[in-house]
Amino acid sequence: MASITATPDETSPIGTVSLVRLYILRAMYLVLVIGLGAMIVPEILSHEPASRGVIASLLGAVWLLAFVGLRYPLEMLPLLLFEFAWKLIWMAFYGLPQWLSGQRPPTFAEDSFNIAFGAVLLVIIPWGYVWRHYVKRPGARWS
Repeated sequence: MASITATPDETSPIGTVSLVRLYILRAMYLVLVIGLGAMIVPEILSHEPASRGVIASLLGAVWLLAFVGLRYPLEMLPLLLFEFAWKLIWMAFYGLPQWLSGQRPPTFAEDSFNIAFGAVLLVIIPWGYVWRHYVKRPGARWS
């Protein structure tokens, strides 16, 4: 009986990202699972009946999808790209202008610290993989 072994190549997502990087990505998804779980799940489970819940629902969805990222770290990479993108937007258009103007809301220190932690994503995200699979690769057909 012949055994079939998969050899990593450029078309295989696993072949383009090291095993160490995959575990680092999984660790980031775990940070999302634990961090968001501690903050958001209690709010989702016990909130005021008239509360709006938009932000909690959005973050709850990120929390749920982070579980999927533990198993499929590359397939769920858009989730980490979303995290990186919104944190970059906040820093550029809210955090930095507030810091430069000296007009900071009471939550500025806590918000900026938590959001700046997202800078870790700059190092964690496999940018070569992102370039090959989201920028360079042809998109799906339109019709």
